[in-house]
Amino acid sequence: MARLMRFVRLVFLCAFLGLLTVSAQDIRITSGVSDEPVLQRRPHQAADLHLTGTVVGKKTNGKTIEGRITSANSALPNFDWVPVGRVQKLSWTADLIGIPTGGPYRLEVRMQGGVSVASVDNILVGDLWILAGQSNMEGVGDLVDVQQPDPMVHSFDMADHWAIAEEPLHNLVGAADRVHWRNNAQGEPERWTGERLQRYIQERRKGAGLGLPFAVDMFQRTGIPIGLIPCAHGGTSMEQWSPSLKDKEGDSLYGGMLRRFKATGGHVRGVLWYQGESDANAKAAPAFLERFESFVKAVRTDFEDPELPFYYVQIGRHVSAMNPVEWNVVQEAQRKAELEMPHSGMVVAVDSTLDDGIHVSTPDLKRLGRRLADRVCHDLFPRVKNFGELKPGPRPVAAKFESGLVKVEFSDVNGRLQSEGRISGFSIHEADGKPVPLIYKSRVDPAAASTVILYLGGKLPENATLHYGYGKDPYCNLRDANDNAVPVFGPLPIQLSQ
Repeated sequence: MARLMRFVRLVFLCAFLGLLTVSAQDIRITSGVSDEPVLQRRPHQAADLHLTGTVVGKKTNGKTIEGRITSANSALPNFDWVPVGRVQKLSWTADLIGIPTGGPYRLEVRMQGGVSVASVDNILVGDLWILAGQSNMEGVGDLVDVQQPDPMVHSFDMADHWAIAEEPLHNLVGAADRVHWRNNAQGEPERWTGERLQRYIQERRKGAGLGLPFAVDMFQRTGIPIGLIPCAHGGTSMEQWSPSLKDKEGDSLYGGMLRRFKATGGHVRGVLWYQGESDANAKAAPAFLERFESFVKAVRTDFEDPELPFYYVQIGRHVSAMNPVEWNVVQEAQRKAELEMPHSGMVVAVDSTLDDGIHVSTPDLKRLGRRLADRVCHDLFPRVKNFGELKPGPRPVAAKFESGLVKVEFSDVNGRLQSEGRISGFSIHEADGKPVPLIYKSRVDPAAASTVILYLGGKLPENATLHYGYGKDPYCNLRDANDNAVPVFGPLPIQLSQ
């Protein structure tokens, strides 16, 4: 009899465990969110989340799906097992509306009255930023003393997985999109996986960029979590980024960027862009301004946001013997684009140190990230910590010749113009563009903090122009009190006093 009772108890125990096994798998989230995501907050400062999933079991059709969002093990107000959806034929959809800015949160869903729970951890609600362009956005800085991660800054890595952001952000060889893969011995694009990929990651010595410093700085200033979507690819031109290639999806740079934009929810706070080096040639440079403006317009159209903030870096230095003219043409086009495109802004890299002949050093990538954060905070967070009082940084207004002096006037200067040592970077040019050695002394006007006086040691040529940062590897050291550098510009006509 005792043996029979033990057998019966064993049968019931097995049956019970079997029920638990089924119950533990009776609800799944199939799309909408995964661990470690950042959700883009909307104008009401909260995010909306649409989920889909499946259930197993009998008599589930029509059952209510409940959702809960917790922070530090406590349910958020209005998110403690509330109805969010309904089951239809073993599938369900759910909508959670108004998840507040912040985190990290834990999301749980279940069938009403059910035991099984499907969950997603470490959800943040904040601002998403696309990182795009070529190598200086991809990041080729030495992986030494890099920006340290912050748990409130995540990245949608190039393999389409959310994680806490850390350097290097870009991993082209393991990317989900074919356009980023390297060609194998047969000349075919091949994605690296497994041990080969892990060895590549472990042996990397380059890869620091400006995206993570920007994001950490933004979180520290505003308290708003940040999500990054790295999409850059070194050595790429505006032609390769053409919106006309978007139908190729992951076989094109634009298509891959657009796919990743949609995969992260179809809403972002803005775009950070650093590109132009590959267009500094005789064929592409004259068309750069038109192509760049068309690109920004297309992004805003495809992202369904006509006022999408778009911030970019003016290309800096290149140690090379190649013709410098086209390099300066691209830099001047970038300067003019800021004046012509609303909801855009430029920061300057010409004073940056390099880790090789063309790539910005890790310390100055941090500096560029900070300059971008300054500009974004001025434009988008003017009422936070008086960021609205920040000015974009020095921009040339006019150059005027009088009594043997050229006075160069700037706008948008924070405090007073300044330099380390004597001011360097200005040059006078003849009407045909040829530089003329005339400037023997430069100083900030004692009576005007936003004006530089250039002292000339000879006669000013007819129809002379002024350049700043002429050539591919100039030494430029003029900044304002907030460390915003004077951009490369020219030719700027020199006006004669009446």
